[in-house]
Amino acid sequence: MEFRFTVLASGSTGNATVVQSGDKTVLVDAGHSLKKLEELMSSRGIAGHDIDAVLITHEHSDHIKGLGALARKYELPVYANEATWGALERHASHVPPERRIVMGTGEEMRFGSMKVRSYPISHDAAEPVGYTFTDDGYKLSLATDLGYVSDLVRRSIIDSDVLVLESNHDPEMLRMGRYPWNIKRRILSDIGHLSNEAAGEALCELMTDRTRRVYLAHLSLNHNLMDLARLTVNGVLEDRGHFFRKDEHPLRDTHPYEPTPWDQIKRKAL
Repeated sequence: MEFRFTVLASGSTGNATVVQSGDKTVLVDAGHSLKKLEELMSSRGIAGHDIDAVLITHEHSDHIKGLGALARKYELPVYANEATWGALERHASHVPPERRIVMGTGEEMRFGSMKVRSYPISHDAAEPVGYTFTDDGYKLSLATDLGYVSDLVRRSIIDSDVLVLESNHDPEMLRMGRYPWNIKRRILSDIGHLSNEAAGEALCELMTDRTRRVYLAHLSLNHNLMDLARLTVNGVLEDRGHFFRKDEHPLRDTHPYEPTPWDQIKRKAL
């Protein structure tokens, strides 16, 4: 039985991830237009009618832009906590009431053999969450849009076989950028986004003998570079004694407009 995922898109322009196990397919966030989401899914051999459920992390537009159109067209159930549904009120009319399902923060849902649990994160939204997916003892964790890695987040995502972790910005590039200072201050705060260095420091505690791959996600288009993110995170890991041979290096890229290859969580990537 396959347990696999693909990050369809990641970044401030839009976020969406597909997780599959057996005959169940779950979409986490729908942050692009319906047309773009369909294009991204098609490039990985799936379509909207293959989706069994949509899980929402929080109400920001880069996570829910295509939600209403997708849910209506394919008659999909959408899961979010009560506070997020409340914040989505002006958008919720686009999701039929019978398609809205409340999934409390910390609650576990089952889709076939796959268990999904949400956990609270620190971000400037009503009640933002991340998700962990487990199947047959294997674990995938999604952790983006978090200002810092709290003890609860750490306990939720540690010992993941595969981890998708935010590495949003380089602080110096952000400080020198054109954003107004109030936006810069929000991004740098505990309810903003993880910097490259913060991601590396978090990984020093999160990576265990079980961890095989880490995807660096939600990179800023204006205040980061993929090569810089990888170099910074790897530098922090090496400073703390984590060294990897080139052929086994665990860091992987995500992209704002194109999906990652399918990753089979139950075996090492080729």
